[in-house]
Amino acid sequence: MHRLIKVGKIKPLASIDSTNTKFGIGLEKLDRNVFDPSKTYDKLGELGAKYVRIQSGWARTEKQENVYDFSWIDEIVDNLIARGMEPWICMCYGNGLYTENANEIFGCVGVPPIFSEREKNAWANYCKATAKHFEGRVKMYEVWNEPDGRWCWKHGASGTEYGEFVIATSKAIKSVVPSAKILAGSIANRNNIVWIKDMFETGIAPYIDAITYHEYTNDETRVLETVRYYKAFIKKYGEHIKLIQGESGCPSVPETNGALRNGHWSEDKQAKLLLRRQLIDLISEVEFSSHFTTVDMIEALNGKAGDLKSYLDYGYFGVLRVEFDENGFAVGEYTKKPSYYAYQNFIALFGQGAKKQDLPIILKGPDYTEKVFGNSEKLQRMVTQGFVKENGSSAFLYYRHADIMTESYDGVVSFACDEKLENIRLIDLMSGNVYKIPERMVEDLGSGFIKLSFLPIKDYPFAITFGDFCEVE
Repeated sequence: MHRLIKVGKIKPLASIDSTNTKFGIGLEKLDRNVFDPSKTYDKLGELGAKYVRIQSGWARTEKQENVYDFSWIDEIVDNLIARGMEPWICMCYGNGLYTENANEIFGCVGVPPIFSEREKNAWANYCKATAKHFEGRVKMYEVWNEPDGRWCWKHGASGTEYGEFVIATSKAIKSVVPSAKILAGSIANRNNIVWIKDMFETGIAPYIDAITYHEYTNDETRVLETVRYYKAFIKKYGEHIKLIQGESGCPSVPETNGALRNGHWSEDKQAKLLLRRQLIDLISEVEFSSHFTTVDMIEALNGKAGDLKSYLDYGYFGVLRVEFDENGFAVGEYTKKPSYYAYQNFIALFGQGAKKQDLPIILKGPDYTEKVFGNSEKLQRMVTQGFVKENGSSAFLYYRHADIMTESYDGVVSFACDEKLENIRLIDLMSGNVYKIPERMVEDLGSGFIKLSFLPIKDYPFAITFGDFCEVE
């Protein structure tokens, strides 16, 4: 990196200044009141993400039959909108007023109201009231969270039950707000293929606009296969149905709870995997991608009501680090982790949007170099992708696909590209530093091509930009 000429840093792009609709983040579990959302609003607005996933909290909203107190969620929705974000609501969970055993579970998690007409009617009324209340402020409603997992469908997951639940929910919401977009699935495990088919076989396709899926993995490249499978499967039932990545991420500490909890994680690994995953999501061309999550917090999926110890299961998935009080509530200043800055840089790079497109750039080599006393990087171990913007600028992103858990890679790579590509810059998406490539690293290959020699390559994405692809400060 010392041979490169630093010219500045990538300029952050606030949500309110962005029209890019590819990037989102979660603000989940406020239905269980486990952190203070007011400490996140400004930081989220500065992050630049457009979509924010929140959970509706039926039990927190309706504590007396047919009386809905939306004040707590109004405050969240309005603050997000004021900062340029678009909240979307996951409709969940149960309510002990109508399902007695829901009172046994902290937050009534995973107890769907599907067993009696009284429960079904109460849920429909709640959905109608919610949609009507947020008409003009919220466009997308997701039906439940991870219903293919027993933790969120506690009597035993059933694709058929869930599909029928989706249809009823969609009918209720669209009866009062016909323009509302209905999201189904929230699929936790891509291997639940029978559950997924059973869901679709109930006839949900005409009642939904998108399928959401969750995939937590330390190997982000497998997501490409997952998305190909989902898209092909969905297409059989409806060309209109979009695919949204609704949760992904990893912890920032070892000995945590939640997905990938046994890994030896660190804040740097979390940031690297976030960048790698966001690039893969752009390559896979899902509708948008939602990172889990904004703040560290208790997982609180299997807690027992009144048993504090049962839900003090701390999860460290946030891009903001916190402290916890004796009740598991997130306290302190909510400070930014490396993953926050990495995501902010990635969002800012793409500014007002970019289109995936192959570029006239090719790996040159591998060549022996004493920079590493070996060969420069090979294509087989790399992930690469080009993007273009309407102003004619372009970017080429690349990284070494090293094992995120055991390797920290730092090597060199050379590319040949069209000499007509102007204003070449190199951007480190972890630090946000922007570099000019000095003349001694640029070789004229003739016939209109140049070689960019021995650029850094690491185990997270760098971007070579051509033209005014992003703002620099």
